[in-house]
Amino acid sequence: MPHPLYVAFIWHQHQPLYKSRMGNKYRLPWVRLHGTKDYLDLVLMLSRYPKLHQTVNLVPSLILQLEDYVAGTAFDPYLTAMLTPTDQLTLEQKHFIVEHFFDANHHTLIDPHPRYAELYNQRQKFGQGWCLENWGEQDYSDLLAWHNLAWIDPIFWDDPEVARWLARGRDFNLSDRQRIYSKQREILGSIVAQHRQMQDAGQLEVITSPYTHPILPLLADTNAGQVAIPDMTLPEYRFQWEEDIPRHLRKAWDMYLERFGRTPRGLWPSEQAVSPAILPYIAEQGFEWICSDESILGWTLGHFFHRDAAGNVLEPELLYRPYRLETPHGDLAIVFRDHRLSDLIGFTYGSMEPRQAASDLVGHLETIKNTLRQRQNSDSTEESPALVTIALDGENCWEFYQRDGEPFLDALYRDLSDNPGIQLVTVAEFLDRFGTNATIPSDRLHSGSWVDGSLTTWIGDPVKNRAWDLLTPARQMLANHPEATEENNPEVWEALYAAEGSDWFWWFGEGHSSNQDAMFDQLFREHICAIYRALNEPIPSNLLQPVEEDKIRGDKGPESFIHPIIDGVGDEQDWDRAGRLEIGGSRGTMHRTSPIQRLWYGVDHLNFYLRVDFKSGSQPGIDFPPELRLLWYYPEQPMSNSPIPLSDVPNEAPVNYFFHNHLGINLLSRSVWFQEAWDNHQWHVRPTRAQMAFKKCLEIAVPWADLPTEPDWSLHLLLVLSDAGRLREHFPETNLVSIDVP
Repeated sequence: MPHPLYVAFIWHQHQPLYKSRMGNKYRLPWVRLHGTKDYLDLVLMLSRYPKLHQTVNLVPSLILQLEDYVAGTAFDPYLTAMLTPTDQLTLEQKHFIVEHFFDANHHTLIDPHPRYAELYNQRQKFGQGWCLENWGEQDYSDLLAWHNLAWIDPIFWDDPEVARWLARGRDFNLSDRQRIYSKQREILGSIVAQHRQMQDAGQLEVITSPYTHPILPLLADTNAGQVAIPDMTLPEYRFQWEEDIPRHLRKAWDMYLERFGRTPRGLWPSEQAVSPAILPYIAEQGFEWICSDESILGWTLGHFFHRDAAGNVLEPELLYRPYRLETPHGDLAIVFRDHRLSDLIGFTYGSMEPRQAASDLVGHLETIKNTLRQRQNSDSTEESPALVTIALDGENCWEFYQRDGEPFLDALYRDLSDNPGIQLVTVAEFLDRFGTNATIPSDRLHSGSWVDGSLTTWIGDPVKNRAWDLLTPARQMLANHPEATEENNPEVWEALYAAEGSDWFWWFGEGHSSNQDAMFDQLFREHICAIYRALNEPIPSNLLQPVEEDKIRGDKGPESFIHPIIDGVGDEQDWDRAGRLEIGGSRGTMHRTSPIQRLWYGVDHLNFYLRVDFKSGSQPGIDFPPELRLLWYYPEQPMSNSPIPLSDVPNEAPVNYFFHNHLGINLLSRSVWFQEAWDNHQWHVRPTRAQMAFKKCLEIAVPWADLPTEPDWSLHLLLVLSDAGRLREHFPETNLVSIDVP
């Protein structure tokens, strides 16, 4: 009888240490808010489908903070404001509330609640100053309540108390807010207990991570960054504290044992970052398996995983199986996640209808099963069991889903529970039954992470390097105090572990940004300052200044997938992770008359997105030409290309390039046409499903299905303004916008 396709879902639940070592105050609320929205409901949903087994990674730094909130000893500024009588709020607190109590995806967490949406729209329409001048105590009280109510997961909306709050909608008082806080603690207090109960029942495998989520290869040696990027610029000081690796592993092991009554079997290396140097420590501690990304396997094998037009791996037998790593302290198994399937859940399915998204994922799994069976039959070999690993962040993605992902997960779990050809297992279950049948020499394992198989997200950028150069002297200072052991000076070691966490480096420099950047910077430096304070050493003056000055708002590449609503409004949350090019008003006097001020661009697995910000108050056909044309070609891909189909095209780059696709938009009539280049420099009209909307700005979505693209291709884009068939202006001026196909 043929094997079913085995699938291992691994959900990664993590928060950095928001508790400052200086004063033991929590700086940010995300453990509390994500705790009421994302951790308990995920496993409660799974418990409805007992045939489905999964793996959940609870990072120790998350568990520690959950326990503080449950004990009532954790107070962040957001919580303090919520529990303050509105007549006692200071002006500083009111500024803070107006600025930060809408920190949520407004499409899914604010807009569904009329009173919350009313307050949000007032701030967006009239500005923060207007709110400070016009809001009364009841407005603040309702906002304080709703910022917390909106983060209570819909799975708890049938709780009688929660249901009454939602039905009332407004006129909340201090007593209501205190009860909301009690409800939060009630939910938080059930998280670890529910995970342990389901693990004891055999439906869950709970795994752990290094104590405060450090990048282990960089703890061993910051030079590990040059394995994937040989010309990487490294920090001035080399960080080499391999001895910290077993400390993080031992503390994680002991925490798990105490809370789950057994020893852990699996380890999620922070950011799936691995290297040969860390493997002996993981095996010596007693872990049996680890997980990483398909890019790490590709680098290790010297094999690029090609995919078909639907995004399915063409060599599935290489990816969908566990491998054995031999170390001096015993063997480790390692599984590699399917990057694309994981990203579909993490970044794309939230923008789709839930039933359609669930069917799409099951369809991919069915294709994998059939492809494996065909390839094995053609090889005339005995069928081997395959394990597809889908591993991703288990908290942040749900903010983009309807009802926090409940309709999607319910549809997905129902389909999988009824499908005899697909079986969800924990990783340990698969290993117990089938073991590993392939080996990777440990010294050949690539040093990198899930991000492009490199470590550039945490090192190499000037600001990230500056952070390492603050941490390294502090670590050396601790080494200069051998009397400061974990037994007699635990405070200094806890501060070190906190500073070694990965999240600070994630936010520094290029690549990622949020409106909390300054606080992450402050927390990182406070953790390091606490090292010196615990050793009674003077705090270096450079720790009193931000690692990174305020980021200048200029050109940047895309930070993540985006899913904008195409309505011509240009919602700031829809585009905050997009790439951005400043065109007019930021490059000197020669550009200030440009009708286009800024370009935003990004992708998800469904569409390419473009937003064009025109000069305020300008009108097409009056202040600038009425037609916008998008032209793009695919470098290094053999296909027909044609010149721009306009007159008055100067013989200079980039307008004298030849292009493959052409999307035209008449901004007056709102009409759209689409063309593709054929032989002999001809353009032929093709149907398109592109969307456009033009109000405050122009927003465009072009489906990948319209374009001759394959995963991992790239395209180069040029924008042209034209009038009566003549080219008038083009953007960017001297180059093209480069876009990677997911």
